[in-house]
Amino acid sequence: MITLENLHKSFEGRAVLSGVSLSLEPGETFVIIGMSGTGKTVTLKHIAGLMEPDEGTVLIGGVRMNGAPAPVKDNLRKKMGVVFQSGALINWLSVFENIALPLVERRNHTFPEIERMVDEKLHLLGLTEAKHKMPGELSGGMKKRVCLARVLVRNPEIILYDEPTSGLDPVMSRIINNLIRQMKRDIKVTSVVVTHDMHSAYDIADRIAMLYNGTIIQCDVPEAIKNSQNQIVQQFVKGMVTGPIEME
Repeated sequence: MITLENLHKSFEGRAVLSGVSLSLEPGETFVIIGMSGTGKTVTLKHIAGLMEPDEGTVLIGGVRMNGAPAPVKDNLRKKMGVVFQSGALINWLSVFENIALPLVERRNHTFPEIERMVDEKLHLLGLTEAKHKMPGELSGGMKKRVCLARVLVRNPEIILYDEPTSGLDPVMSRIINNLIRQMKRDIKVTSVVVTHDMHSAYDIADRIAMLYNGTIIQCDVPEAIKNSQNQIVQQFVKGMVTGPIEME
């Protein structure tokens, strides 16, 4: 479904990605962990075609994303949705209007059809009572659920999550994790999740990859990551102050 082959990306002479390669199966939930600034979000942007690598290849369903003509990129992006860390809601639009926006822009549906589709996602995510609220009236957890509803209303095959539990309390984090698992179970969506939250990573992942110094130093099932013999991985997942990362 998603393949990255030997991706390299530098900014102002500083290498952020130095040969990242990975392959995701359809329906897999793949989690990327790592220190701040190691290229996790940069990797997501390459998958979404929002950034071009200096070297390497991005394939979505076997079709090359990087370097592709704009119509090809647009068609590939139609298969995707992105859940931004901030929620990225439009402040002057209501919850209903935010979720409906992708459908309105397509101009393929009547208003009653759009309302039915939005109401389905509101119900699915427990947001029915928030339909006419404005973003400023929502909690952080509600904003993330509205963002997810806006993604799901397009019925994507792939969802990219940038720190979906960042800034949330443990209860709301668990709700978001449950929703990610539900998307996998109910609609077989392929998910790529960038997170610092190891509780979330272990909860939702089929596989976890750790980025360090621009490369993936380990990619494995959650239990293997939790019990990794790699000292860098162990320091990160256990949040230890001392270790090889400290000496960098």
